[in-house]
Amino acid sequence: MRTTIRTGVLATVAAMAATALGAALARGAGVGFVISDAGDSIPVSGVAFVTGVFSLVGVAIAAALRRWSARPATLFVRVAAALTALSLVPPVLAPADAGTTGTLVVLHLVAAAVMIPPLARSLGQYPPSGGTISLRMPSRRTGRSSSSRS
Repeated sequence: MRTTIRTGVLATVAAMAATALGAALARGAGVGFVISDAGDSIPVSGVAFVTGVFSLVGVAIAAALRRWSARPATLFVRVAAALTALSLVPPVLAPADAGTTGTLVVLHLVAAAVMIPPLARSLGQYPPSGGTISLRMPSRRTGRSSSSRS
C-alpha cells in the first residue's frame, strides 16, 4: 500500500509540473484560457492545483483497489480510462475558443499519461501476463472478454 501511495504522490507532483509547464507554454503561444463570456481566465497555478486534486483522487482509487480488488491493476486502468474520458467532457462543453478547448483536452491527456502507468505498475503485474491491455469486461460465463469468444 505504501508503494502505491508513494508512487502516486510522486506521479501527482510530476503531473502537476507537466500540466503547469504545458499551460505556461500554451499561454506563451497565445492561448488565453478564457472560459466564460465575462473574460475569466484559468491561471497556470489553477491548472496545476486542479491536476493535483484529481490526481490524488486517482491515488485514493488505486489504494482502495489494491486493498479490495483481486485484480487491482487491470481494474484501475479501466476505471482511470473511463474517468479520463469523462474528464474530457467539461472542456469540450465549456464556452471557450478552440485553442483553449484543445489545450485543456491535451492537458487532461498529459495528466492521465503521467499518472496511470506508474500507478498501474505499482498495483502489481501490468500489463497482464498476456502482454496486452484490454478495456473489455470479462464475460460472466467464461471469464474471457467478449472479443475472445469463437
